[in-house]
Amino acid sequence: MNDLKADIHETAAALGFDAVRVTAPDAIGPAGERLDAFLEAGREGDMTWLKTTADRRRDPSALWPEARSVVMLAMSYAPDRDPLEALAERSNGVLSVYARGKDYHDIIKGKLKQLAARLATLSGKDVKVFVDTAPLMEKPLAAAAGIGWQGKHTNLVSRTHGSWLFLGAILSAAEIEPDAPEADHCGSCRACLDACPTQAFPQPYVLDPRRCLAYLTIEHKGHIAEEFRIAMGNRVFGCDDCLAVCPWNKFAQAARETRFAARAETDNPPLAELLDLDDRAFRERFAGTPIKRTGRDRFLRNVLIAAGNSKDQTLMAQVERLMSDASPLVRAMAVWAMRRLSGDGLGDGLRRRHLAREQDHQVRAEWQAGAQP
Repeated sequence: MNDLKADIHETAAALGFDAVRVTAPDAIGPAGERLDAFLEAGREGDMTWLKTTADRRRDPSALWPEARSVVMLAMSYAPDRDPLEALAERSNGVLSVYARGKDYHDIIKGKLKQLAARLATLSGKDVKVFVDTAPLMEKPLAAAAGIGWQGKHTNLVSRTHGSWLFLGAILSAAEIEPDAPEADHCGSCRACLDACPTQAFPQPYVLDPRRCLAYLTIEHKGHIAEEFRIAMGNRVFGCDDCLAVCPWNKFAQAARETRFAARAETDNPPLAELLDLDDRAFRERFAGTPIKRTGRDRFLRNVLIAAGNSKDQTLMAQVERLMSDASPLVRAMAVWAMRRLSGDGLGDGLRRRHLAREQDHQVRAEWQAGAQP
């Protein structure tokens, strides 16, 4: 099996993975208990699949009883510049670093399948491949395997790659010698906790997604609560603040995989361009990226909040047009954005035009949702 493990490392490196380690399916320790506490507190929000798949998440063997080993792989997507610098460009929409390039699921899964096929051939045992979409707790498994540790922001941290790692897993029916876990090197540092613009960490190592801008801008389906809109700034998809401030990032080199790099269409584009997106244009612009799965209406909801925070009055005509959009979600946030941009709120004339368009409870509900600046 030593030869098998050496081959795994050699093949993984050739495929472009930055780290590979092995652990056992039952090595996630108290992660299952933390998941139970998370769900009991109702912190899953709209992510209802976390509750429905909890039994399998607690134990990888419940996902696949034949599993004897877990090969954890990591690939860096570290940016070549500080992503927080873009927050000062208020007329541009900031996209999370992970979403600016080609969808990592597609890139990593293809490479995992190649490695898994070789592992199956050499070991003579069955394998299964997972990249984020299955009920598998990748971060606790990666920590147990020694790729890094779960930092106070709950994400994986590596001494070599900082907080910028995509993870993948291969479950194998072969017995492979596990590696030692990585110790926690956060120490007394609380940079990630203090950087959070919405105080989404009730305590170190505990995240409340319902306050997290990454959750709110990507997973949350409804209106974003008023208390979080100003804090969003110009973030229109995700939030990198707690990742970007981690001191361990000083050792991270820019990602080697060129397909993770931003394209012109995703490199924090102007809000003026994003406000003009209809459904077809949205799908074409973000094809092959993680952004596409959120859908145009939720994305425009975020863009309108960013527009309202921008103080850029040249956007007012586009915002006003979106007050008549087909989506109630978009219409409501257009109201809010117009109030912010107009300084003293919407004028009576504009308000009357909006309400006259459709005198029913739906429009009044939208108005209420967007009424507070």
